[in-house]
This record gives sequence, structure tokens and C-alpha cells, in this order.
Amino acid sequence: MKQIIANFKMNGTVEDTKEYMIEFLSKVDQNKAEITLCLPYTSLAVGRYFLSDSNIKLGAQNLSDEEEGKFTGEINGKMLVSAGVQSVIVGHSERRTKFKENSKIINKKIKIALKNRLNVILCVGESLTEKNTLKTLETIKNQLEEALKGLYENELERVTIAYEPIWAIGSGKSATIKEIEYAVKAIRKVLSDDFSPKAGKETQVLYGGSITNKNVQNIMRAKEINGILVGGACLDAGGFASLINLS
Repeated sequence: MKQIIANFKMNGTVEDTKEYMIEFLSKVDQNKAEITLCLPYTSLAVGRYFLSDSNIKLGAQNLSDEEEGKFTGEINGKMLVSAGVQSVIVGHSERRTKFKENSKIINKKIKIALKNRLNVILCVGESLTEKNTLKTLETIKNQLEEALKGLYENELERVTIAYEPIWAIGSGKSATIKEIEYAVKAIRKVLSDDFSPKAGKETQVLYGGSITNKNVQNIMRAKEINGILVGGACLDAGGFASLINLS
């Protein structure tokens, strides 16, 4: 079964999330995919309540690169687990650019997440400049190797790679199937070379970037991808349920 992961980003109050869950759960076919909703921190408790009797998993969008202590405003892995979270997004391009998270920080976050038995959704992808200067493969390779430095192969069982070309996120312009397959093959080659052919074959790889009801079926049929990471299209409960049902 393929994965569909939703990244709500900084959207939705507690009240909004409650209304969303009521509508979404009444419309979505939970057997279409392995679904994870990555909600804002303030909505995790509501999400946990509504998803407790469903097949849908609860995710978070970030965690601290520190385990505990004097870090005002931060949320650590232990806190996420206690809140019922099963997966966490790490290395999203918005964290890398706006919040200046470098490879060392991303690597620490992954290790802390895995230490707490959280599943990791690691985002990688090139900018428009890198794409236009033919540096897609180099960028993907560097991001992967730096983020996964020091991990054991068995730990990859808890890591999902999300290929999200930065130029496609929120732009309304999705990568073509050819571009997606090109990047996914590059990801699998890095994993094969650095870990083993088995890791390259079995690690879950998703695509994210301007996914809609119109292109979801073609994207889900792309060779070697194991699902999708959805951003803006997940914010409307009915629309997102329809997208999943079409997949």
C-alpha cells in the first residue's frame, strides 16, 4: 500500500482541526493508502482524539535538534511520542531556507527522532537555479549523504525520503513524471551505494510538490515511488479526501 502524507504547515486552529477531522473522516476511504496527517503542534491533541479509532496516523512537522533542557519554545522527540505522534517531517525546504537549518542540524534531528522510535520523513530537493544549472543529482546526493551520516542500515526502515523540488512547492507547477522518476532513481542509487542495494530498493520514496486532483493519479503511477507528500491540497478536508479517493 502506498503512502499519502499531509503537511498542514502553519494552518488551522484547534477549532478548525476539529471541524476538519469530522468532515475528512466522513469522506475519506482509509483503505486507499497509508495516510499520515502532520498537524501543527497545537492541534496534535485534537488529531490524536479523532484518529484514535482510525487507520490514519498522526504526524508532526518538526522537532528540536536537542533532547531536553533550556531551549525555550522547542519540542523534543519524547514530547511528540507522548502526544501520540508516530512520524515527523525533517529537512523541509522551508526549514532549510527560512530557518537556516543546515545539514548538521538535520542529521541531529533524524538521530533524535529515531532514538525516540519516531518515523522520519526526510525532505530533499533542488532549487530552480540548481535545476537550471543541471545540479539536481549533485544536490540530492549531498542532502541525502549529509542527512543520513552515521545511520545504520537497519535504521532506514524508519526513514521515508520525500523528493520535493523546491521550485514546485506551492508554485502550481508539478514536476513531470520523467523528472520525478529521474530524481527517484538518483535517490535510490545514493542509498544503494552508501548502504546496500537492498536499502536502495526497499526505502520508501515519495514525491511532493503541487499535487492536485488532476495529476495525482499519474504521479502515483510513477515508477518506483511509494506515495506522495501533499501540502496545500490537504487543507480542504473534502478536497483532500477526494484526492486520496482518486489515488
